[in-house]
Amino acid sequence: MNDFLAQAFIFLFAAVICVLISKKLGMGSVLGYLFAGVLIGPFVLGFVGKDGADIMHATEFGVVMMLFLVGLELDPKEFWKIRKEIIGLGTAQALGTTLITTAVCYFALNLGMGTSITIGFVVTMSSTAIILQTISEKGLNKSDVGKSSFAVLLFQDIMVIPVMALIPLLAVSKKIPISTTHSSMLDGQPVLMKTMAILGAITVIFLVGNYIVNPLFKSVGRLQIREIYTASALLLVIGVSLLMQQVGLSPALGAFIAGVVLANNPYKHQLESDIEPFKALLLGIFFIAVGSTINFGIIAAEPLIILSLLVGSMAIKAIVLFAIGKWKKFPKDQSFLFAILLSQIGEFAFVILALGKTINIIDQTWYDYLLATTALSMVVTPILMLLNEKWISPYLGLTPSAKNDQPYDDLSHISADKKIIIAGFGDFGNTIGRLLQANDIPTLVLDNDAERVDHLRKLGFNVYYGDATSINILKSIGVEKADYVIAAMDPPDVNQHLVEILHKNFPDVEVIIRAKNRKNAYEYLQDGFTEVYRENFFTAVYVGSVMLEKLGLSHEDARTQSELFIRSDRASLRKLAKNIHNLEDYITVSRLEFEQQSNLLKESLRQKRETKDTDTTDTTE
Repeated sequence: MNDFLAQAFIFLFAAVICVLISKKLGMGSVLGYLFAGVLIGPFVLGFVGKDGADIMHATEFGVVMMLFLVGLELDPKEFWKIRKEIIGLGTAQALGTTLITTAVCYFALNLGMGTSITIGFVVTMSSTAIILQTISEKGLNKSDVGKSSFAVLLFQDIMVIPVMALIPLLAVSKKIPISTTHSSMLDGQPVLMKTMAILGAITVIFLVGNYIVNPLFKSVGRLQIREIYTASALLLVIGVSLLMQQVGLSPALGAFIAGVVLANNPYKHQLESDIEPFKALLLGIFFIAVGSTINFGIIAAEPLIILSLLVGSMAIKAIVLFAIGKWKKFPKDQSFLFAILLSQIGEFAFVILALGKTINIIDQTWYDYLLATTALSMVVTPILMLLNEKWISPYLGLTPSAKNDQPYDDLSHISADKKIIIAGFGDFGNTIGRLLQANDIPTLVLDNDAERVDHLRKLGFNVYYGDATSINILKSIGVEKADYVIAAMDPPDVNQHLVEILHKNFPDVEVIIRAKNRKNAYEYLQDGFTEVYRENFFTAVYVGSVMLEKLGLSHEDARTQSELFIRSDRASLRKLAKNIHNLEDYITVSRLEFEQQSNLLKESLRQKRETKDTDTTDTTE
């Protein structure tokens, strides 16, 4: 069946039916997609992919887009916060799994050292798509296991770059003749030159991302044309993928790097929201393609070899991961969960295998074996998770690993545990944001003015460009996990639309509303909202003090901080007025003034608490 529409219908029909059944049985959507691929693939019903070409194209496209999205979510700031976890856990998992697998392949299977190391890299990789979706579905994001799994995945994602540069050198060590299936400008060149070209291409991508892409998106932001964001993102993905292909690497790796380049871009959430409608479907297509590439002919011909490879590879990873869990002092049930969660071979394995086969470091037989093993491990993981949830965890005794909320003694607890989003950063939102930030309370700001976003970023605010009335954008910034959303958008009807969306789709989030005038406030109050404040500077400061109380300060401390903020802001306003005609000077002076204001507020709070502690001690004595 070669007709494109007919094949698309078969893919979608199989996905809908199999995922519905899988979810009904409590097995998750990933397993449903995989079974859909198995059923319609060339080795079962044979509806699609009899020659394998269309399946491989679908797989490549799914991997490329999925890895772009994974890279886009790799926030460098979050990475830096958990760098010790990433380096410690990631190195332990990668080194342990690679060394054991390499030793088994070299000594037990009599494979060459280059081939053995490459297979070690393949087995080391875990499935980002399966694990992140499972963590989200099971609510493990804040658990020790969820955080540790995420750290290991981040290390693996980053590890792919040097691995892809190293594999050609392994081929050289064995004097293996290198051939390529895709034309490359480096065909016939020495492998050392090819490795240098790969490193050079990666460097070019980061330089272009920092000095060309960000200014480009700033210009696109001024156009206020949403579809241009999607086109710009795809332009970057395709361009980088073509560049990587020209130096002999997988387009998927290029897409991942492109995503990382954009990870800290102020327009990333707008990009995510534009791509979001396709994200789940693209991942579904990827898993369908994986299921359909399982070669049941090889499995039937060599069942013991495939079974041994499957059990052996997953057992090696599980043993290493369980040991890491014990090292991290996880409860026994959490160590089992950690081992099962990361025990499969992931999608990056397809990329490494393709490169290994291209340069002849992995022959066709082992390529087929490992392809089948990788796909089967992905199929087995959701089943193992289900068995663990139903029988193993209850037997071991489920131990909650997420820490209970602590009472707030100071602002450091607030910073760690509360999430505040400000939608709209005009005068009202700006005043609240500055008061909160001056008290070391982090906020995430969303605004649809490209110039304002750029200025606020230079002033040190955590601000992103995007339309807050888009549900996809709200989901991409994690509004469902927010404790408070301050709705302060213009014009009033847009702000009202935002409040309606939040109330309907995220009812557990408390919304603090800015009303434009008395009539606007009446409308919100009639709709049942209680946290409604009419706008002006003093109202905004009052709302800021209300937020400080909600976040743990006493009424007296919050009022003192607000009054001090007003006095310091009035003085600051007069200084800043002298620099409004020079943007660079204005930003420099603004940062200086805000730093002084922040230090003033912190010192005031510290002194009040020291006085209280002294009074308490005197009373006790």
